[in-house]
This record gives sequence, C-alpha cells and structure tokens, in this order.
Amino acid sequence: MKFFQSLSDSEMEIMRYVWDCGGAVTTSILLEVFAYKGWKVQTVSTFLTRLADKGALRVEKRGKANVYFPAVTEAEYHELEARHLVDSKYHGSVLDFLAAFYGGKGLSPEEADELKRWFDEEAGR
Repeated sequence: MKFFQSLSDSEMEIMRYVWDCGGAVTTSILLEVFAYKGWKVQTVSTFLTRLADKGALRVEKRGKANVYFPAVTEAEYHELEARHLVDSKYHGSVLDFLAAFYGGKGLSPEEADELKRWFDEEAGR
C-alpha cells in the first residue's frame, strides 16, 4: 500500500477471505462466498475497485475477467493500521497509546512480562 487508508468492515471481510484463501479471487467467487449478504455484482465490483484503489489488492486482466490478488499481507495491513492509529490519534507516541489503552488500570504481571520481553527483543534487533 503506497499510502494508508483504513478499510471498511465490508472491505475487511473481503480481504480476510482473500488472505485466507491465499490465492486469486474473482467477482464470481466472492458473489458465491458472500451470497448470504445479498450482495449484487455491482456491490462486489465496487468493493474490489475500492480495495485496488487503496492498494490492498492488485488486479490482473485474464480474458474478460479481472483476477484479484492481495497486494499486502494481513500482518502488513495490521502494522499499517496500528501505525496510522498511533500517528493520527496519539501524535506518534506509543507510550501515549499504551497509557490510553490501559486507562490507568495497570498491567497484569503476565502482560508486563510479555511487553518487557517484546521491547527487549525489539531493542536487540
């Protein structure tokens, strides 16, 4: 993703399916998968276009059909989402984010140990 744009709930549902299947998807496949939602061809096509415009999917033309592939992994997307949240809401401060996240409740000893291990590993890179 060249720039970050959050995905809507419906876009995330589609991306989770694309990530889980690990391969190419088409509009017709997604119409079958999401039939329970009552989405029409135009709805699915709109979501796919938006996901491609946001850089989450890449598109290849195969005959008359478009085939869609993930342009980022799920982990990469979540990393971008988290960084965007910290940058936009907490002035880039992970400490401010953590303080807000825990809201003065404090960490359990297990959570504190896990965070310490994680920070130690990150510092050792």
